[in-house]
Amino acid sequence: MPNISQRGQIMPASPIRKLVPLSNEAKARGTKVYHLNIGQPDLPTPQVALDALKTIDRKVLEYSPSEGLLSLRQKLASYYKRFNIDVDIDDIIVTTGGSEAVLFAFMACLDPGDEIIVPEPAYANYMAFAISAGAKIVTVPSSIDEGFALPPVERFEALITPKTKGILICNPNNPTGYLYTQKEMNQIRDIVKKYDLFLFSDEVYREFCYTGAPYISAFHLPGIEEQVVLIDSVSKRYSECGIRIGAIITKHKELKKNVMKFCQARLSPPLLGQIVAEASIDAPAEYMLMTYNEYVERRKFLIDGLNKIPGCYSPIPMGAFYTVVSLPVDDADKFCEWCLSDFEYEGQTIFMAPASGFYTTPGVGRNEVRMAYVLNKTDLTNALKVLAEALKAYPGRTI
Repeated sequence: MPNISQRGQIMPASPIRKLVPLSNEAKARGTKVYHLNIGQPDLPTPQVALDALKTIDRKVLEYSPSEGLLSLRQKLASYYKRFNIDVDIDDIIVTTGGSEAVLFAFMACLDPGDEIIVPEPAYANYMAFAISAGAKIVTVPSSIDEGFALPPVERFEALITPKTKGILICNPNNPTGYLYTQKEMNQIRDIVKKYDLFLFSDEVYREFCYTGAPYISAFHLPGIEEQVVLIDSVSKRYSECGIRIGAIITKHKELKKNVMKFCQARLSPPLLGQIVAEASIDAPAEYMLMTYNEYVERRKFLIDGLNKIPGCYSPIPMGAFYTVVSLPVDDADKFCEWCLSDFEYEGQTIFMAPASGFYTTPGVGRNEVRMAYVLNKTDLTNALKVLAEALKAYPGRTI
């Protein structure tokens, strides 16, 4: 039998999805599973988006341009201007979700063996996309004890080698919910400028910043405009993960030409998804305020509840809708599996993402999980009760 590729063998399994079979088995037994493991909002998609889908009047569902529909890119350029991100339609390439945006950015910028520095914990699929491009993720650990603040600049500089091609940040951050300050963004800019690097900036959660401080985009940093590769997606802000529409935004003309080659090879982004995304940009302000306020309430409710459970600790996330929580357990991977395979409380259990999958440093995060507060407060109430009972019953508890 022929061997599979080394690339396939080293590709990491998703820490968010690898426990799905156990979740399915629990549901088959009749157990109610509360999904805190995945960033799938339960809030409604904007009505204008659903109406656009229902009223499509086309004789042919044709290919769109490889760079995306002109009308969508025009709408996106106007949307970014609301955030003082000054880009035009020629700087925007529509992709099949933010995931393809990251992959194509890596494929166009990085050669095999090139390195990208990423603060960890980090979104697990960054590693998968780097492996796909033959590149290497080099991580700078941040600490839950420091609220996952940006590690000192000296730690970044110590990792820079002739192979270093860029720095990747997610702001607001998945999985930690951390929001980088102006000072921290300036420090990143200075490193990028000093060493002539790309700055890959994943900003898909920009609507969900809870500090009251201004949102800082990589495009707000003077002096590195052509080094910024901004990653975006409509999935989270409009609760439409399934339409698979994202974007790469760059002012680097040669990079854009290279990205377009990959776009042409995959032909076009989803036509129906683009139609829905374009309509979503016209979602009324009331919709965006409703989603924002709902996440603010859920965040407070979940974090307060977690920190009342003996042995649990979560810093207060300042953005997105995730938090990383330390638990009084010997091994969070085993605990998450055990909750699905061996435990239930009043016919219920919880599905969490082990945080070890968001780290590459061996042994780090072994007692941490990522939780997404994408459930309503009734479900969060039940999930917190189940977690508290699970921690009492777990054989590997440490308190």
